[in-house]
Amino acid sequence: MLKNYLKIAFRNIWKNKVFSGINIVGLAIGMAACMLIMVFVFYEFSFDKIHSKNIYRLDEVQKFKGMVAPQKVALSMFPMGPTLKNEYPEIKDFVRISKFDNVPLLYQEKKTELPKALWVDANFLEMFDFKLLEGQKQSVLKEPNTVVLSEKSAASLFGKQNPIGKSVIHYGGDTLTFKVTGIMENVPASSHLQFDALFSFSTITRPDYMNNWGGNWLVTYLELAPGADIAALEKKFPAYLGRHMSKEGASDYELFLQPLSDVHAKSTDITHDYINYQKFDRSYTYIFSVIGIIVLVIACVNFMNLSTARSTGRAKEVGIRKSIGAQRFQLAGQFIGESILLTFMALVLAVAMVKLLIPVVSNFSQRDLDFAFFTNPSLLGSILLGTIVIGIFSGLYPAVFLSSFQPIAVLKGTLRTGKANFRNLLVIAQFSSAIFLIIATGFAVKQLRYMQQKDPGFDREQVVIIPLDSKSGPKYQALKQELLASSFVSGVTGSQQRLGNNLHQTGVTFHGDGPEKQIASSQVVVDPDYLSLYKIKIIAGRNFRDDEGDNAKAYIVNESLAKELLKDQPKLTLQTLVGKHFGFSGMDSAGVIVGVAKDFNFNSLHHKIETLCLFNQKNWGYGEMSVRIKGNDAKRAIAGIQGIWNNIVPQQEFKYSFLDDHFATLYKADSQVSEIVGILAALAVFVSCLGLFGLASYSAERRFKEIGVRKVMGASVAGIVALLSKDFLKLVIASILIASPIAWWAVSTWLKDFAYRIDIEWWIFALAGALSVVVALLTISFQSIKAALTNPVKSLRSE
Repeated sequence: MLKNYLKIAFRNIWKNKVFSGINIVGLAIGMAACMLIMVFVFYEFSFDKIHSKNIYRLDEVQKFKGMVAPQKVALSMFPMGPTLKNEYPEIKDFVRISKFDNVPLLYQEKKTELPKALWVDANFLEMFDFKLLEGQKQSVLKEPNTVVLSEKSAASLFGKQNPIGKSVIHYGGDTLTFKVTGIMENVPASSHLQFDALFSFSTITRPDYMNNWGGNWLVTYLELAPGADIAALEKKFPAYLGRHMSKEGASDYELFLQPLSDVHAKSTDITHDYINYQKFDRSYTYIFSVIGIIVLVIACVNFMNLSTARSTGRAKEVGIRKSIGAQRFQLAGQFIGESILLTFMALVLAVAMVKLLIPVVSNFSQRDLDFAFFTNPSLLGSILLGTIVIGIFSGLYPAVFLSSFQPIAVLKGTLRTGKANFRNLLVIAQFSSAIFLIIATGFAVKQLRYMQQKDPGFDREQVVIIPLDSKSGPKYQALKQELLASSFVSGVTGSQQRLGNNLHQTGVTFHGDGPEKQIASSQVVVDPDYLSLYKIKIIAGRNFRDDEGDNAKAYIVNESLAKELLKDQPKLTLQTLVGKHFGFSGMDSAGVIVGVAKDFNFNSLHHKIETLCLFNQKNWGYGEMSVRIKGNDAKRAIAGIQGIWNNIVPQQEFKYSFLDDHFATLYKADSQVSEIVGILAALAVFVSCLGLFGLASYSAERRFKEIGVRKVMGASVAGIVALLSKDFLKLVIASILIASPIAWWAVSTWLKDFAYRIDIEWWIFALAGALSVVVALLTISFQSIKAALTNPVKSLRSE
């Protein structure tokens, strides 16, 4: 019996090659898109799953006076870990972490640089389940000046030698010697903590750090007892802060706990999150999942539509088999079996597509994605089971519909298949989904382009960023003079932080016409030429002067900070604000505001412009140098800059990046979302058009004789095309009316995440609707014109 069913199934597939091909290709595209999305989704959900303990990250909400809005930060204070453990029994342990990136190491004559490293407490490897290959977790980081290297780092320095017990020298900045006490397995890509080495925190900490309340410069992780009441513990934190800080200081902070499983995917609203690899918004992961399923459902709908549309072709088969005793459940089982067979054919094609495209998707998403179809039993089982479910789902309605035919009606030729209303609903569902995705793509691309092209208030084009450290920093003035003398540089400046990063905040004191005012503001220490190089406009007062009169005494505030300072100061204006005493860390008595800068977006457009003060202090040095190059020959300019660098700082490797590339990374997730949604929208439209093509082909075939009669009676080709197309176009128009309000709601909800966003304009909806009508018309017209041009003699010959 099974052999007979298979034989019939293959005969039907071969007999209806076009429809079978459409079904297989459509299903394969839907399955491939869904599998690719699921590979990405599973990767995202796999982050930090290797750790077994009940770990939470301690985060702060900073709500200093003068801030535009309270700010969540992934930072904490040095004393918090030990004191929290001592005071709350539900906290079993703590680990503190601080960044230590781009670490140059020397072993004998061999040099290497570790891109990512961490200062960590001694119990780091006891709390986190990273695999230690050599050494003891309890002791490898217990002593100062010890280091645990990853396999990759150890190989780059020692080759095949055993590094345990050997010493490496950190030669950038302060020279430090570290003893290698352990080797660990390379960190998996699905960890938000990424590092090439772990350095003992006790190397750089001092006992007086335990009094450093208010200094936020590290990350604290807490291990909680199983079943600990998180909400109850968080309610105790205000009293905890009150015990250790002044009343005013404690009111500036709130503490909250973030589960380790949420750090990677639920931290987009948390700033100063410097140790969070590939941070990604979990909501986008859900969006991708839904869209992938939509594409798959559209493909399944194609199958249902085409199968029911072709029902009359198999009506006599059903009638004859029923007349000789076949039961309805047997017929339904056969048709579902044929559906599953087609689905497995589509699976073979889909797996081939995924294998071909997975390197492209990995490169695009910058993730180490792997489609282990044949080597992962659970994945293989899930896909095979999913294929059977899809086959049953796709074939269930056609099977019930076909097996319901009455043999008498079939054999007498009086069968009325009907069911067009259900097929029409499926077509509307298909195109509504496709049009929704087209509209969403349009707005996503427009918002991204808006963020990339909006004037941020400063000029970031042709700016090269060069990091400075304790050895290259003192040579800054010499580098600046040489670079300014060159023909390929138009400006040079320095700063302690980079635009596009979350700038550090500090408490500032302002002396206006009334009592002194203390608020908090973002601040950055800059070279006197900073505003000139970045072309930031001064709207009151003046720019910095390159003289000792301004050094450590002159401040320029942005408009947002100026407005905050002018609150409760009715007699002051922007102009009279200039000259007022202002400063931080006790320097407010000597410092004065010399100018007010026009507001500029020093962060991404996801965030509103914060208050900001710029401070000229040459003696503190700068963390990086900004060089504006001339012309379009960037390669030649970089070579020239490197030559000057090598002459003045020969012992330091030359490194650089472009500022506009740095800002592009701020919008990388948004860019990925818009492109992925666009690709899936195109697939949804393509699969929908495949179904429409099949239905139009069937419609033309079913009305073959009618078209012949109409042509004999004088109907034109255009008239016949219009006749065959109008019913389908009505369905597409209905889809537009359904998809547009749903898309409006979804887009308006998504745009709320942006501080600066586009307006929801009607023409994108109109363009998406017009595009869908044109695509549908072209799809339908191909078959309609073909039918209209057929010689009527062929269709009427049998009459």
